[in-house]
Amino acid sequence: MKKDGFAKKLILIFAVIVALMLSVISALVIYVDPFFHYHKPLSGFPYVVDNQLSQNPGMARNMTYDSCIIGSSMTVNFHTDDFRELMGLNTLKLSYSGAYPRDDYNILSIVYDDSTLARQTNDVKAVFMVLDIPTLTAATDEIKYPLPEYLYDKNVLNDVKYLWNKDVILEYIFRPYIQKRPSNMSEIYASWWTEEYYNINYVMHGYEAPEKVEEEMDPGLLIPQTKINLEENILPFIEAHPETTFYVFVPPYSILYWNNVLTENHLEATLNQYRFAASEFLSYDNVRLFYFQNMEEIVTDLSNYADYTHYKPEINRYMTECFANGEHEVKSNEQFEHELSEMMRIVNDFDFDALLTAEYY
Repeated sequence: MKKDGFAKKLILIFAVIVALMLSVISALVIYVDPFFHYHKPLSGFPYVVDNQLSQNPGMARNMTYDSCIIGSSMTVNFHTDDFRELMGLNTLKLSYSGAYPRDDYNILSIVYDDSTLARQTNDVKAVFMVLDIPTLTAATDEIKYPLPEYLYDKNVLNDVKYLWNKDVILEYIFRPYIQKRPSNMSEIYASWWTEEYYNINYVMHGYEAPEKVEEEMDPGLLIPQTKINLEENILPFIEAHPETTFYVFVPPYSILYWNNVLTENHLEATLNQYRFAASEFLSYDNVRLFYFQNMEEIVTDLSNYADYTHYKPEINRYMTECFANGEHEVKSNEQFEHELSEMMRIVNDFDFDALLTAEYY
């Protein structure tokens, strides 16, 4: 009996010690809060921000901002300091690499949550959103990567996945505290490509042309899913928030993107998809639409790219200047049709055979 009592006492002591350790760990994570799940950043702590899936929701809730950048990797090289300089906006980058429309929906749902510290501090003056046409045919509930739901929902019980997370403690609390190298919030999520990667040789060595498709796609095939995606994931926010200006932009993919479209034989279907999406956005007074694909000197020069779609950070700066001064803005369906015609002139004049058959070192 004495042995049984001693064993029970040891178990109780062990349980108390474990509970105390978990409580201390929880308190540390809540105090520092490297994913900004509970509160705004502590003054002076060297936060590292490099995890879009885990840190975006907390930043959207608890950072101080009056505008945000959302969308795919086409947005990661924007510098938010440029938006402050050129437009007087305190902008937060909330990009998701490879984002589908549902990813935009998920983060905008948090951005516009009136119960958050962010919304109690500032209204949303502007949202800068990339229009990646190919993603509009995704399933309306499809996301690029599985989300850590415990950081997106309001269920406090599953927060233990955050509070007792080894990586959170070691990589986002201890390492930053020791190294004292905080992220530059203006440049978070920027692509790893450095200047030497932006050249035609690197692009062409990494480019794989798709297999040729002989039968042309039905010109109207892409419209129904595009319509559903816009109506379920994007347009409700535009309709519900007339106080916000939505800067929607078509990014300058390189000329190789159009080689894919031609090779896969869906040119007319893709053009119709662009027309439809543009028409939808142009019907709202609080949307400003920008078309950057027909900048001939940019899209035909592969030294501006690291692959067939991703462009230099300098181009992000130029697009920010355009948001400020209105260059490349499209204000009507007729003007958008003109921009598409100019894009098709560039495509028709371009010598794809010479590009694809040349040798690259």
